Formats: sequence, structure tokens, C-alpha cells
Amino acid sequence: MENKIIPIFYACDDNFVKYTIVSMKSMILNASKDFKYKLYILHTGITEGMMDKVYELANDNFEISFQDVTNYLHSISDKLPIRDYYSKTTYYRLFIAEMFPEYDKAVYIDSDTVVQGDISELYNTNIRDAYLGACHEQAMVQVDEYGTYVEKVIGISRYNFFNAGILLINCDQFRLHFILDKFIQYLHTYNFVVTQDEDYLNLICKDHVYWLDQRWNTEIFGDIPYPISEAKILHYIMTSKPWHYHDCRHGDIFWKYAEQTSVYEEILDVLNSYTDDLRERDRISCDNLLQLAVKETQRDDNFLNRVNREKRAKDRVDIVKKIEQFEREGRFDEDVEEDPPSRELLPEDIEYIRKGTSERLKTKFAYMMARRFVNQLIDEKKLIVKEIKGLENFKALDSGAVITCNHFNAFDSFAIQLAYEAAEQPDRTFYRIIREGNYTSFPGFYGFLMRHCNTLPLSSNRKTMNKFTEAVNTVLKEGHFVLVYPEQSMWWNYRKPKPLKSGAYIFAARNNVPVLPCFITMKDTDIMGDDGYFVQEYTIHIAPPIYPDPELNYRKNFAMMMEKNAEVWKNIYEKEYNIPLEYTTEKPTE
Repeated sequence: MENKIIPIFYACDDNFVKYTIVSMKSMILNASKDFKYKLYILHTGITEGMMDKVYELANDNFEISFQDVTNYLHSISDKLPIRDYYSKTTYYRLFIAEMFPEYDKAVYIDSDTVVQGDISELYNTNIRDAYLGACHEQAMVQVDEYGTYVEKVIGISRYNFFNAGILLINCDQFRLHFILDKFIQYLHTYNFVVTQDEDYLNLICKDHVYWLDQRWNTEIFGDIPYPISEAKILHYIMTSKPWHYHDCRHGDIFWKYAEQTSVYEEILDVLNSYTDDLRERDRISCDNLLQLAVKETQRDDNFLNRVNREKRAKDRVDIVKKIEQFEREGRFDEDVEEDPPSRELLPEDIEYIRKGTSERLKTKFAYMMARRFVNQLIDEKKLIVKEIKGLENFKALDSGAVITCNHFNAFDSFAIQLAYEAAEQPDRTFYRIIREGNYTSFPGFYGFLMRHCNTLPLSSNRKTMNKFTEAVNTVLKEGHFVLVYPEQSMWWNYRKPKPLKSGAYIFAARNNVPVLPCFITMKDTDIMGDDGYFVQEYTIHIAPPIYPDPELNYRKNFAMMMEKNAEVWKNIYEKEYNIPLEYTTEKPTE
């Protein structure tokens, strides 16, 4: 096997390098011998004596190099807002991609760690085009005050906030997307004071993180849901330091490796000289950090509030707040945006499917205009479909089907239209069920598309609804597809699946056709929209069709298909976003 170089970076000062030695010792003992490793220590002043102790760890597989970043810091000094950042070693990880252009990816690891796993496994993880690979920050997940802080100040879910102490950095993506420049820009914009560089990194890399197995960053904090022997890397975060506390959880693992180094006695002296006053200082420091998170959350001028006021369109900010309100109140089937005033759709106003020559020509023209419009949206990066997963499930359909999709944008049906076209089902027409007002009252170009692009409008008129039902039944029996939004409501850029209504599944059960569950997930792009929010990049997930069970009656069938659809969407949501599906809906008081 070719001995590929694996670059691994630490950042520390002369006082902390002794703990780096323990981490490096554990890594070296447990690493595969099939690779060559180059360990870099980024610093601005480590003594020769301590360097010599580090060099003692080198062997045939591990080369060790010290990299003084002082000159690099001076080279970008005109970009940095304050000089204090020069001495903060935690910021050095942001320089790796720019300082080492020869590497396409690299491992960064904090010094307060013990590596029990094979570090080459981490490095060889394929994180595709993510900016970095990382593990969830357990403080945000397990402590409500910290979780609320990142959600209300940074605008990131507590379940999607990573710990920056162990990173698999995609250096190519860091350079391509100017991560360092964005970091420096944010330094000028806002001073994050809780987890500092970790806050900045999470903000910049939001939605571009590959989630590593948590065992690669087992924080000695709160609950650990697996045996400690399974931890690939132990991370002694915050005040959980074995060299400060005799009773530090899993400190015995640290000391097992420390004993095998030349700095063991030195570290032992640190432990024995660490006084109760210093431990009390640690406790106060932890309390103060928690209170700081609470204070930042309550600040009217915190980062997210400032962005909302300065950059984001007020109507979009109001919509986001309204969505939060409706979720708390359980009003999932209500739209958060006002529909245009609607007039009643009468039976004589529409022929759903048996259209005359004039209407067919209008439909043909409408599709030509819609195609130009969609192409323009794609060219202008207003509609971005990154990937269609499960297209084979669409292609395999040999009958009519009810297509279900989550509803979060006026353009999301265009995304499903693209999936339909990619599925190459030319003998089957794609119809959309739309609201009454969108058909009768939507003005201009959009209204023209609403009325002529094979739409099946609902109606508040009972007789029109009879025609609608007959049309849907006919379309499905003739082998065509009908797109239904079973959530009933549209919530702008809302990522969670909402509770489903039964209509789509009743149609499927009555006509003995399958339901094809589609769920679209979103990621922020680097493109800022006119409304001050990042344009979303869509991935369309097409799950296997859900067929009626011939052994069940009609009522049990539609209930079964609706339940399975909900489960499919839930699974996609939790897998793609790495978040448990939970709602803020308040339970009524007894």
C-alpha cells in the first residue's frame, strides 16, 4: 500500500504543549502503520526544551514539525480588527487551508484529547463537498441555556452545532469558499464571546458540515451513550481536565498515556499543585459562561437580532416569527402568508381535464413559458436543485400515482416537475392540485401558469368539488400522476415535515394506486437573496412507492398509507438534518 501522507495539526503555546504530547503519544500508539503522518504544531513561541520533548515522539511513520505562525499573522494583520486575536491559538485552525496549499484535507485536533482510535480512519472519511467533518457539540444538546443561545444568537439548531476541537477540514472547500476571509469579515461585524471561534465557524459552515460518528469527539461532558472503550477520541472539554482534578471522569485513560511520556512528572506536579481555590475559580468560570450565554440570548442587539433588523426583509422576518408562533400553537394546517382575495370557483368556470382546442393550446404555451421561467430561475441561482435521490422509484411506476411533497416555497412544485421530467415518463401527465384562490384570483404571469399548467384547483363550491373529485379519479385511473401537498399549508423554508391530512391517501386508496412520497431537504448556499436570507439548495428525496394492501378495506388502506408516508418523511428529515423530529407545540394545561 502506498504510504500517503496524512497531515494532522495541533495549535498550542509553551504552557499547553505538554498536554499535546500526551495526545500525540496516544495517537501514535493507535495509528495504522500503513500510512505516513506529518504532525504540525502551530504556535507563536515554544521553547527549544519543549520542542525536544515533542521530537522524542517521532518514529518511522510520524514526522513532527513546528510551524511558527507569527509571520503569517503579520501578513494578514491589516485585515484583523484587534491585536488580541494574534495570541489566541484556537484561531490558528482557520489558517491551515491557506498556509498549506499542498493539502486537500487535514485533521485538526485540540490538545486536551486522547486518541484511542486509528486516526487514519478519520482522515480517510469521505466528506464529499462538505466544508468540514465534525461532531455535535454536547454542551448545546444537553444544556438548554447553551442550546437556546446558539438558536437565538447564531441562528443554528442546537442539534446542528459542532464542536470545533476535532475537525476533518476540507482544505479545497475552505479555499474555494473563502472561509478565512468570511471569518475575518465576521470579526469586524460581531464579537462572539461564548465559544468564540467555534461560534464563527458554525455560522460560516452552517449546512455544509459532514456529521462524523460522535465517537470521534467523545466530550467528557454530560451523558455518553456508549461504553468509553468505544470512544475513538476523548475530549476533556471545559473544566474536565485530568491534570486539574483527581476525580476527573475517565481521567485514568489520560494518565495511562501520560505515564509513557517524558512530561508525566511535570503534568503530575500540575495536578498536585492545583488548589481548591483554583477549582472554585473553575466552578465560577463555568457559571459565568452559562450566564454569559443567557445574557447574549437576551440582548436586543445580539447577532441574529441585528441581522434581522439590518439585512432581512421585514416581511420575511415576520413570516419566520409567525411560523414559530403557529408551531407553538399547533396550527400546522394554516398558511402563514396571506393568499390573494379569492372568488368562488363555479362548475361552469372550469373543465378539469376534457379541454377544448383553445385550452390545449394555452396549456402548451403555458408550459413553454414555464420552462423558460424555470430555466431563468436556475440560471439566476434562485432555484438550485443539487441532487435527486431515489429517481429509480419514480421511473419504476407503471400506473397512476399520488405524489406527495412537503410545501415550503411557491417554486417547490417546479422541483418536483424536474424530477418528473428526469424520470422519463412521457406517457403519463403530471398534474398539480392547487388552491382555489391561486386559480381564480392570482394575477399576471403566475396566475396564467396556475390556470393552464395542468392544475386541478380545489373549490369552496360543492358542485365544483364533485367535478374536481371525478377529474382526480379519472386522471389516476388513466395512469397519470397527481401532485398533492398533504400538509395543506405552505410555510416558507420550513424544514420539518408537518402533520398530514388524509385527502391524498383517500384518493390513492379509492383508485387503488400507490403514493410516491417525496421530501425536499434544504441547505443554505453562499448566495444571499434579495430578502437577506441565503438561497436554499434543494435535494429531492423520492422514497419507494407505498402501495394499497389488497387485504385491507379502503379506510384502513388510506390510514396505513398516510402513516407510512409520515414515517418516511420523518426518517428522511432525521437522517439528512441529523436532528430528532421535535415540535415546540405547547401542550394545553390541565
